[in-house]
Amino acid sequence: MSTVPSSATPGVVVDGIDRDATAPMYDQLRQLILDGITRDGLQPGDPLPGEHRLCEQYGISRTVVRQALAQLEHEGVVERIKGKGTFVARPRTSESLVHTLVGLFDEVQRRGGHVRSEVLRHEVIDADAEVAAALELEPGEPVVILTRLRHVDGQAWSLSTTWMPLAVGEPTLGVDLQDSSLYALLAANGVVATHGVRSAEATVATHEQATQLGVSAGSALLRLRSVSRDASGRPIEFFIAYHRGDRSRFEFRLGTDSSQGALVHVP
Repeated sequence: MSTVPSSATPGVVVDGIDRDATAPMYDQLRQLILDGITRDGLQPGDPLPGEHRLCEQYGISRTVVRQALAQLEHEGVVERIKGKGTFVARPRTSESLVHTLVGLFDEVQRRGGHVRSEVLRHEVIDADAEVAAALELEPGEPVVILTRLRHVDGQAWSLSTTWMPLAVGEPTLGVDLQDSSLYALLAANGVVATHGVRSAEATVATHEQATQLGVSAGSALLRLRSVSRDASGRPIEFFIAYHRGDRSRFEFRLGTDSSQGALVHVP
């Protein structure tokens, strides 16, 4: 095992790849990068060596390097930003978007963050079959649609579309929702969600979604689908949101008689 030279660049792994080892080369590189982060005391946001440099240093293919970085990214250790490079990932913070009736604005604000919404669409339309079924309306009935690109602490985070029955959503028309909570606005108009059903599933980004969220087409996304109801059981909101997969994961806290699930994000 070689020693770390005093002039070593932070984050550069210095031990070699053993081509005779049973462990795959990408897994060896993954461990070397982890060791380098610990050894050099790198902090969230600090840069790591690029793909080309790692290929040259170890005489390995770009495929091996990408496999190692992809695994570290999946584990939440690094984050790769297109056009900028690879960095030590920022710490993750639990959110309760999956298992409680809170919105992204309220949840992020609770932990001291900031959400800014770019409103892409906010108008009255005729409900299609899926929206009508979710809101228990007849197809063609008027609903308010609200599509927003959500930025958390300055970074693109999710793309969401919300549909509301006209009676519920009409008071929101013309209101600036860039820096405010939709749920708070509804509550101020006497509309409060008390129960509902929310689900999550994996999907991949279309070209349009990728462009808006700042990721590559085909990148992993987490799709949330939710229907909320008021105390009378009336559906008041139906939304579908796409969260960046490189910033989202499920986390479960287990007990002998209960469990709690949370959607964890990288702020």
